[in-house]
Amino acid sequence: MTLDWTDSDSRAVDVARILAVDAVEKVGNGHPGTPVSLAPLAYLLYQKVMHLDPTDDMWLGRDRFVLSAGHASLTQYTQLYLAGCDMELDDIKSLRTWGSKTPGHPEFHHTKFVECTTGPLGAGISNAVGMAVAARKERGLFDPDAPAGESPFDRTIYCIAGDGCLQEGISSEASSLAATQNLGNLVLFYDDNRITIEGGTNISFTEDVSARYAAYGWHVQHVDWTNGGTEYVEDMDALNAAIEEAASVTDKPSFIRLTTVIGWPLPNKAGDHSVHGSKIGADEISALKKELDFPDEPFTFDESIVEGTRANVAERGRAARKAWDAKFATWQQANPERNALLERVRASKLPEDLSLPVFSDAKMSTRKASGEVLSALASQLPELWGGSADLAGSNNTTMKGEPSFLPESRQTPDWQGNQYGRTLHFGIREHAMGGIVNGITLSGLTRAYGGTFLVFSDYMRPAVRLAAIMGIRSTFVWTHDSVGVGEDGPTHQPVEHLAALRAIPNLDVVRPADANETSVAWGEILRRNDNPAGLILSRQDLRNVDRGEEFASADGVANGAYVLREASGDVALIIIATGSEVEVALDAQDKLEAKGISTRVVSMPCQEWFDKMDPEYKESVLPAAVTARVSVEAGISMGWAKYVGTAGATVSLEHFGASASGAKCFEEFGFTGAHVAEVASSLV
Repeated sequence: MTLDWTDSDSRAVDVARILAVDAVEKVGNGHPGTPVSLAPLAYLLYQKVMHLDPTDDMWLGRDRFVLSAGHASLTQYTQLYLAGCDMELDDIKSLRTWGSKTPGHPEFHHTKFVECTTGPLGAGISNAVGMAVAARKERGLFDPDAPAGESPFDRTIYCIAGDGCLQEGISSEASSLAATQNLGNLVLFYDDNRITIEGGTNISFTEDVSARYAAYGWHVQHVDWTNGGTEYVEDMDALNAAIEEAASVTDKPSFIRLTTVIGWPLPNKAGDHSVHGSKIGADEISALKKELDFPDEPFTFDESIVEGTRANVAERGRAARKAWDAKFATWQQANPERNALLERVRASKLPEDLSLPVFSDAKMSTRKASGEVLSALASQLPELWGGSADLAGSNNTTMKGEPSFLPESRQTPDWQGNQYGRTLHFGIREHAMGGIVNGITLSGLTRAYGGTFLVFSDYMRPAVRLAAIMGIRSTFVWTHDSVGVGEDGPTHQPVEHLAALRAIPNLDVVRPADANETSVAWGEILRRNDNPAGLILSRQDLRNVDRGEEFASADGVANGAYVLREASGDVALIIIATGSEVEVALDAQDKLEAKGISTRVVSMPCQEWFDKMDPEYKESVLPAAVTARVSVEAGISMGWAKYVGTAGATVSLEHFGASASGAKCFEEFGFTGAHVAEVASSLV
């Protein structure tokens, strides 16, 4: 279809350009180059291509836009302003200042119509892949039989990335998986301007990126506005044609390489790396405005231009919304049960009769218990799904009997499934897995989890941190949680990881002590909607506490910490433990009580949940008068001082592990009832 591109459109693009340079100049810092040269692409998407409703940033039928090159935030902010998407001129003027809607990098939950927090390069690509995965899964969950393109759950995900994004490993991980999954609803634009902070990319990045994406299995196109370096022409017809061709390819994700000159049409600095991350300067701004025929005053332009662009987006939005509303109403009428599910998940509610398993086995690893819980939840929570980074059998992340989420052509003798399946196979891509889980979660209609070994949480830490910044309910399942891993040795035995993860604000780190604590922990994680959680699970079998008169109910897990077994008399000593070390604490309690030392054992599966409890509850668990306290955890002691106090002690691991059986490692490193009792006795 011929692109309807007028002089008014060109003029509106130039407004976006002068807003970008003026905003950066005003605050004195920022990244103006890309917002100037990519303004035509962003304008085309917002004004001509994407389905969006400027009155409703959470419209279910909207397309998604991800700016992976988040430093170029003005690329998006200026288009939100031109489109009338809850962005005004004063917001642009307030770029990168306290309390503004226009922070240095786009932030989810902070600025409406921003779909995810971006800035760490490449992360947005993984989020976009997650959103594309989620769109297909959501269609399968709510409207699997609709013809292609006819479902109210169909949508396209558009992502803009730069040279920096494509140098980061996460982009390679996520893009590889996107092709394996045949994500035809994903379009990735590569701003090929060959500039990073240090200058031209010849010093570090010389590969044929188009060939790389073709090798992954993407549909690849190239639009060259430099015409091989001979003449710069912003060929909007060619770009629009590439987008339309991408829309016609439904069995592959689409990669559109757009060759540009950063900062074009700056008269003197276009193509210079100085415009990447610094203000342009007054003289160059004056020259640009003269070139574009704008008044040489900050933020000055014909406001009727913005009136026109806003009217266009409003009209397009009304038309798209009317058509979608009719389609959605038809779907609702034909699918009352699915509509009830949709309403529940959109309200972030669990079924009122949700049932979690109760375990009576004498021993069970918490990773196995987690797998049993997931299988029990499968029929109750159709929106819950996930998988592992090639460790399904070790992480126990596969719901029993559930098909894999993959194109039927990708099936193997071991894994059968379909495009709407439930078990995700992330491959050995921990970082991308984290970003994809975040993208699925951001999509909003399903709950996703991803699993790997705890020691490899290091590989995915940036994605976990972004989930915490965004306050989204991603769930990360980390198994093989201590030197109890055993023979694999120190490379696979986490030591510093619990403390490092607890250092991330707004992340719940949950380490249950037995199978029943694991079951309650899953329920509590699913009930909470404001932040991500990491579920830390054992490889080795752990003793299941016989809940009853002597031991408290595992329901105490929801409080973060609880008195698991009370002292025989007035409390003289408190042992606080997590995970596999709780049974060690119970063994030590037996020895201490036999010596006449009245000892309480507190299980503390989640410090973050406990810290949010009211002071009265915390005092009931850890009374201030009892200063003799010992923490027991097979990791570094960092962070335990606030619970044991200056008069307490820690039984911890301040060095790396060894290759031996898990039991032998625990014995040699002092995680025995006898050693804990000895340490505790010295405090009384």
